[in-house]
Amino acid sequence: MSGGKGAECTRRRLWRWRSNPLRRREDVVEAWIVLVMLVVAVLGGALVGTVVTRAVDQDLAQQRADRHPVQAVLLTDTPSSTPGGSVRPTAKVRWTAPDGTVQTGQAPVDEGLRAGTTITVWQDDRGVLVPSPPDPVEARVEAVLLGCGATLVFVALVYAVTSLARRRLDRRRYDRWAAEWALIGPLLDRRTS
Repeated sequence: MSGGKGAECTRRRLWRWRSNPLRRREDVVEAWIVLVMLVVAVLGGALVGTVVTRAVDQDLAQQRADRHPVQAVLLTDTPSSTPGGSVRPTAKVRWTAPDGTVQTGQAPVDEGLRAGTTITVWQDDRGVLVPSPPDPVEARVEAVLLGCGATLVFVALVYAVTSLARRRLDRRRYDRWAAEWALIGPLLDRRTS
């Protein structure tokens, strides 16, 4: 049996393309708009997602390459618990920068540490304290999530633009129907009277 259920389904989906005396110009335009929207959403969404994922992945890899762990000494005690519980406390620390100078500054540390304790902090190539870079697995997950988010935003924008175009077409159809009804309506009223 050739042209079974799949062919019938395809014919139904492409109803706007077939020759039909009731088909209006707006119907053909709308069919093209929907087709273009699907192609742009699929191809553009894949491209946007890939580009954003790679860019974020490269940026996070660069952070891992630029940030270096260094040993620092706590200059103050840290509280044993912080209000709110989820934010790490900060304390004054001293460390040696890449140029050999001794630096002091505030860094997030674990709770309950005493002054004089040696901890690991992260610095950039200039010796400025920075947050620790994400490990490769965290970086990959973050890159993929941001890529997926960018894809969703792109597809939503394409859908919004398409919806606006289809709304304008609907408005044109309603206006044409109103104009045709204004011509035909009085004739029908005379027949029924």
